[in-house]
Amino acid sequence: MLTLYVTGTSPRTKIAIDNLDRICKQELDGRYELEIVDVLEHPQRAEDEKILATPTLIKQLPPPLRRVIGDLSDKEKVRSDLPSSPTGST
Repeated sequence: MLTLYVTGTSPRTKIAIDNLDRICKQELDGRYELEIVDVLEHPQRAEDEKILATPTLIKQLPPPLRRVIGDLSDKEKVRSDLPSSPTGST
């Protein structure tokens, strides 16, 4: 399970979503579940997850929990934190 926390529809948000989509399609071949959460619409959820900056990607399953902060342009960093086994589908 991947959760991407973003702020509105900023250019940085679009870049992060596009980067993550491309990486997941290349690396996970559709075997992932992604939820995108706008912190402006769900501030309590962002607070509960201790989101201090956006975009922030959280990989929950499989354990261990991992966080990647930024526009996800560092493919190697994102790839190293992605699930190594299927967790669902988009």
